[in-house]
Amino acid sequence: MKPKFWENISFFSIILLPITFIVEIGIIIRKKLVKKRKFDLPIICIGNIYIGGTGKTPLAVFLGNELSKYGRNPAIIRKFYKSHLDEHKLIKDKFKYLYLNKYRQKAIIEAQKNNHDSIILDDGFQDYSIQKDLNIICFNQNQLIGNGLVFPSGPLRERLMSLRNSDIVIINGKKDESFEKKIIYINKNIKIFYSRYKPVNIESFKNKKLTALAGIGSPNNFFSLLSEYNLNVIEKLSFPDHYQFKKIEIEKIVKKAENNNSKVIITEKDYFKIKDFHLNNIECLKVDLAIDNQDMFIKQVLKVYD
Repeated sequence: MKPKFWENISFFSIILLPITFIVEIGIIIRKKLVKKRKFDLPIICIGNIYIGGTGKTPLAVFLGNELSKYGRNPAIIRKFYKSHLDEHKLIKDKFKYLYLNKYRQKAIIEAQKNNHDSIILDDGFQDYSIQKDLNIICFNQNQLIGNGLVFPSGPLRERLMSLRNSDIVIINGKKDESFEKKIIYINKNIKIFYSRYKPVNIESFKNKKLTALAGIGSPNNFFSLLSEYNLNVIEKLSFPDHYQFKKIEIEKIVKKAENNNSKVIITEKDYFKIKDFHLNNIECLKVDLAIDNQDMFIKQVLKVYD
């Protein structure tokens, strides 16, 4: 779980600054020493600088499907982590072409051999060994950049100044002119778009007591979405990102919910962790990603093919 002091500068964030400085020096050295490889097909990177919970994967899936409508043949690339099987299953459920490898470059080469004409890197902004043709950086309005400090003093992988090397910013949430000004000050040429999640099965949860469960990067984003649609959540249960649930603990949660006359509602990502448990009284909230000014966003992305 993310520490509370990541939200605002505090005593703990200050005493950790010496370690943060070492981390930042390491980032600078890596950027200078790592040799970038240029590929013969466009590389679209969907990344973040805030640790977890910014919506990279839903955007990667959305973009993969949209580019396919334009006659393109993109592949989604992810670095393989055994603990991330939930996200792998989620992507495969919504998009056909996912390539996994411990080394992203090898996954790109495999996709190339299979005649894909472009690559969508789901995460990889901090992989300095790959030359990207388009960098899209995701933020969630609920967190933005937290206290603005780099790990471990704060929740950032690198400073906001790294947006100098980005082309598009996607903010999941409502318009935030103050944050936009910070971004444009760093990069006046960057394009800023807003996204939101649209529940597709919300009606099945209305007028019911709900126990909300989330094991994602930022569980509060899920809880906020439920609140936005005025669902009656009587209990919220948060778990770490990629948490591997055991059947017995889910059964206990479901049993407690039943005793409270409530239904368990979970994220789509969590659904793929417990799908094989075949339990009743537990359902996932399915969502679609919507982007404001979508046509303009896609137009910006399509420029990589020129």
